[in-house]
Order: sequence, then structure tokens, then C-alpha cells
Amino acid sequence: MAILAFDYGRSWIGIAVAEPRHGTANPVATARAKGGKPNWATIDPIVAQWNPATLVVGLPLNMDDTESELSVESRHFGTALGKRYGVQVQFADERLSTFEATNRSRVKKTSNHAMAATIIAETWLSTQQES
Repeated sequence: MAILAFDYGRSWIGIAVAEPRHGTANPVATARAKGGKPNWATIDPIVAQWNPATLVVGLPLNMDDTESELSVESRHFGTALGKRYGVQVQFADERLSTFEATNRSRVKKTSNHAMAATIIAETWLSTQQES
């Protein structure tokens, strides 16, 4: 069963798909957001296509493990996802994912936001394998 991961942002939301059986994750798309409000018309068909078992939202924690203002917004976005699609939502630490995404995106020629979602999915997959 597929997992969809999201890199929430006030202007853009990166989306990636992960396959837990194979331990792989790949970028899917980038959805526009306006003032933090998602463009559901972009996200709805992706969720319908993949029919995920779980939705994972990146949680941008500070380096000292405290939550930032964007962490609170990411949690609100995760709550909205769960209500909209009736699917379990989990959060994954996304510290430094943007930096890594920028490096990977140059090589793979893909959106930084979708690549950040891919890194979030990989982080989530690795924590699932550890437990």
C-alpha cells in the first residue's frame, strides 16, 4: 500500500509517494498554496490515484527539537489532510531536508519541493524499519 508524503509550505507543497514494501520513495508533484492554503484541486486527484494507507507530513523542527511557527502550520495541514481524506496522518522530522533536496534536485532535474517530500518519505520509511 502506498504512502504519500508532503512537504508543506506557505507557497508550495511538495508531494512524493513511498512504497514501504520496496523501501523506495519518488517525487510526484508540487501543488500551489496561497498564504498556506493548499490548492486541493491539485492534491485531490493525486490522493485518489494512489489511494494511500498513510499520509506523512514533514514537521520542520528547530535544531533544538522545539517546534517553529511553520511546525504548527504543518500540523494544521496534516489535520486538514486527515479530515479531508479519512486517512491516518503521521509526521516526520524534516530538518535539513530542504538543503538536501536542493542538492538532489540539481542532479535529478526535479522540483525542490517534491524532492523534499521524497526525503520526508525516506525519513519516515527508515523510522518504520527501525521500529
